[in-house]
Amino acid sequence: MVSRSSIACRCEGEARSNLRLLLLLSIFLFGCRPATPPPGPADRTQTASTAAPEATAAPARPTTLPAQVTEIRNAPYQLGATEALQILQLTDGQFVQGTRGSDDYLSINVTDFAAVGDLNADGTQEVAALVAENYGGTGTFVFLAVYASIDGKFVFQTSVMVDDRPQLNALSIKDGEIFMDAVVHGTEDSMCCPTLKTVRHYRLIGNQLEMTDFGTFTPQGQPRTITITSPGPGEEVFTSVPLRGGVAIAPFENNLEYRIYDTGGVELAAGSITVSAPEAGGPGTFDMIVPLGRILSGAVIRIEVREVSAADGSLLAMNSVELVVK
Repeated sequence: MVSRSSIACRCEGEARSNLRLLLLLSIFLFGCRPATPPPGPADRTQTASTAAPEATAAPARPTTLPAQVTEIRNAPYQLGATEALQILQLTDGQFVQGTRGSDDYLSINVTDFAAVGDLNADGTQEVAALVAENYGGTGTFVFLAVYASIDGKFVFQTSVMVDDRPQLNALSIKDGEIFMDAVVHGTEDSMCCPTLKTVRHYRLIGNQLEMTDFGTFTPQGQPRTITITSPGPGEEVFTSVPLRGGVAIAPFENNLEYRIYDTGGVELAAGSITVSAPEAGGPGTFDMIVPLGRILSGAVIRIEVREVSAADGSLLAMNSVELVVK
């Protein structure tokens, strides 16, 4: 029996708080019943352009699926929208409990968006899939889930929430990262109709998903992205980091922010970055020295460069780099 505790979303940074707000609004307004570039041969993907299907509907999937995807469609799945640990057994990509309208109703549906590839450079392939959870109301909460092969069987590792009823466009694995293209809810969107086009990448670190970059698009279709040109991934740094890069669209008042995290996701430092741009709304660059303060030698850190909306605090763009402190 599924508990009816409040939905607890596991997302990154500001995206976590915004998604939690979306879920709460969905519950309050719509009566949702919460349970609380092409890939190589080893990187097979399933891409399409469609909204997340209703959780109760059988997915219209291709006749032939990669063996790994077929396996995870018949493996245990850990619910993402519950506070307590709850694991269910999927059958052909679905799980249904109760009847719609009943207190214990639950429907899980593995969507047609799945990708196969090596996410942790161990020589074995993982599977990433988008899974929809419905608890009887109008909300259909979509999670990105990852399975790893352990002793010959694919085992659920972790998941992160994407949105309530997003429009899913593409999912793939390349160069050890998961790429996702999805239209999600902006802060002024009605719950039925997301309009904010996003692209992002995730890496599997240990058994957790870490979002490494994030981009949005203007209403005119211009990409809002951040690039980091220096330092490169895995470089050694000392008492400070010379941080250089650029933006496709200059941010409000030419201000970005940086945040430094350890491998456990604990924030160690934060500050602001000034962008130099010839004209408002045009491309720009940044070049600054980021002090590391009292971060210990030997630590592995991740620096995120972010653009945050001045109007509502939502994340507009992000890029990151992992470094080693010497």
